[in-house]
Amino acid sequence: MQPLVLVLLGSDSDLPRMQGLLSVFEDLEVPFEMAFASAHRDPERVAELSGSAAQRGIRVIVAAAGMAAHLAGAVAARTLLPVIGVPLSGSALSGVDALYSTVQMPKGMPVATVGIDRGDNAAYLAAQILALGDTALAQRLLVLRQAQKAQLQERDRRLQELGPQGYLEVTG
Repeated sequence: MQPLVLVLLGSDSDLPRMQGLLSVFEDLEVPFEMAFASAHRDPERVAELSGSAAQRGIRVIVAAAGMAAHLAGAVAARTLLPVIGVPLSGSALSGVDALYSTVQMPKGMPVATVGIDRGDNAAYLAAQILALGDTALAQRLLVLRQAQKAQLQERDRRLQELGPQGYLEVTG
């Protein structure tokens, strides 16, 4: 199946923090490709991957990086595709530096930014963008949302039945 999302990671050490993204894309059957590409260590590869993405059928790009986290901005400068930035923890500032680097883009170079280490939310946002033109994917998203609602309602039912202390004892 043709990948619709390009996921770029600044380093191989970023992959463990992106497991949520992998799970969401698997659950929603979103085809993607992934590559390691650093805005600082290999800017030519970033330029090539982001610059050719639309021609290769990519519809959304997710860029995840920590520390200085210039990857998402470097990608956004080279494409008109939507770019979703995922700031990653792992620095002395626990990802706040990456958050600021990702979210503070100049006028005309937007990067949609999710929370620190929230690759799962980046995957959901990418899927929602893709679902604008894919009714089957939109239906899978709707089913997922309904399941989340049902889980919350079940938890509330148990809370009402057991009370706060009883609920904590049972759920640990």
